[in-house]
Amino acid sequence: MYKIKTIPKNSGLKKGLKPAAAEKAGAGNNIEIGKIELEDIDLFNKFSNPSANIKDIIEAEFGVHISVRGNELLVRGGRQNVGVCTSFIRDLLNLYKTGDVVNDNDLKRLSKLKIENPQINIASQIYSPILLTPRKKIIAPRTPNQKKYTDAIYKSDVVIGVGPAGTGKTYLAMACAISLFQKKVFDRIILTRPAVEAGEKLGFLPGDIAQKINPYLRPLYDALYEMLEFEKAIKLIETDVIEVAPIAFMRGRTLNNSFIILDEAQNATNEQMKMMLTRIGSGSKIVVNGDITQTDLPSDKESGLITAGRILRNIAGIEVVNLDRTDVLRHKLVQNIIRAYETNEISRIPKK
Repeated sequence: MYKIKTIPKNSGLKKGLKPAAAEKAGAGNNIEIGKIELEDIDLFNKFSNPSANIKDIIEAEFGVHISVRGNELLVRGGRQNVGVCTSFIRDLLNLYKTGDVVNDNDLKRLSKLKIENPQINIASQIYSPILLTPRKKIIAPRTPNQKKYTDAIYKSDVVIGVGPAGTGKTYLAMACAISLFQKKVFDRIILTRPAVEAGEKLGFLPGDIAQKINPYLRPLYDALYEMLEFEKAIKLIETDVIEVAPIAFMRGRTLNNSFIILDEAQNATNEQMKMMLTRIGSGSKIVVNGDITQTDLPSDKESGLITAGRILRNIAGIEVVNLDRTDVLRHKLVQNIIRAYETNEISRIPKK
């Protein structure tokens, strides 16, 4: 177990406190040390392992300096910073002991939540898993908006997810689809997206129709192969239990007992969107997702995703969920890139 003590230090900053952390901690003010005693060697190793980023991330987020001495963690900084940080570490250690997986992105997200609301127990922000992949990776919502999105998928028959790249729209929808399919809630999974060139002319593509459309559908295959054993995924595709096809192939069909994902829906026209939404038959569910700032449609075509989100949001059984850059869980720079484009309104410049 562990104990937390706060030791006032009026002699200024201890040697080793990073400049950025010192500024946050309030250099020159009453500096305190939070003392955390660890008895569990596994928990101790998480902080002392040089290859782990845990200590560095917490230092950067809370503006403190953390040192490891024997079986103790010493947290140095301003009184408020130390108090909130030691409380965060206490919550974090409890999470580690229960076996919850907390990656670097989780650490940053949970740190920010703790700073905004010091009373929060970060365990309440760790959500139940959706799927365990063949490589033992746990797929679960990581942010409140992602949790709202997955809850909507389970509850509603039509879900429209709108948000920038990296917010987990396709990935989480795919995980929900496979999880429900494995529980025999649905007989089939239909994965579709518009075959629209992403701002560049690809020219002639060789091969039969399947080979021609394959590049447009590759992201769906990538997610599928991560969540299912490769041989099993191939068998399900070959038997049409899982169908991956462009949206044009959906016209005239009625899809019963199916979990349908329409990906990159910002590139669907109004006509395609109406057609796709009216394909759902008995016992089916459809998730439509996309990023309205990255449409590749001609300038005279309105995105069906924008229209659908506007005119369908008040219909019972249809839920529209908006995600934003705070839900981005890709590389740490992706949030900053999205913020820069939003600030400069580059993505909203009309096409000529």
